[in-house]
Amino acid sequence: MANLDETDRKILHYLQQDATLKTRELSEKLNLSYTPIYERVRRLEKEGIIKKYVALLDREKVGKKLMAFCNIALKEHSKTMGEKFVKAVIAMPEVLECFNISGDYDFLLKIVVEDMSQYQQFLMQKLGSLDNIGSTHSLFVMGEIKNSSELEMLDYKK
Repeated sequence: MANLDETDRKILHYLQQDATLKTRELSEKLNLSYTPIYERVRRLEKEGIIKKYVALLDREKVGKKLMAFCNIALKEHSKTMGEKFVKAVIAMPEVLECFNISGDYDFLLKIVVEDMSQYQQFLMQKLGSLDNIGSTHSLFVMGEIKNSSELEMLDYKK
């Protein structure tokens, strides 16, 4: 685990809330001069603690109204077949996240598409074309209660 001091944690906290914050804005929030903040952010990027900056979109406003989670069980658990499956899934833009999991299934996919018709098409044409899938189980999101990518970085003292 990285050795992060309180200032690093505060920088990460603010950047997770708004990645567009400029170094000058961060320095004002933290009451520190520009240069130390700039150097800390660059170090956090270089060390890979900050992996990348992204814009989070409202999926419904861009026409992606259906979110589904799909459990996948593979027929065969060889390294070659597993790698082939992973490579294929990475190339599918409908799959936002893919997790290798334990239990009755091998993978959990987070899939976002326009509607049920497009999901069926995705399932039949894309996932269905993969040789090594033994079974799938789909779960459909009816309502989104919490959706956050922010990792807790500040230690709150009670």
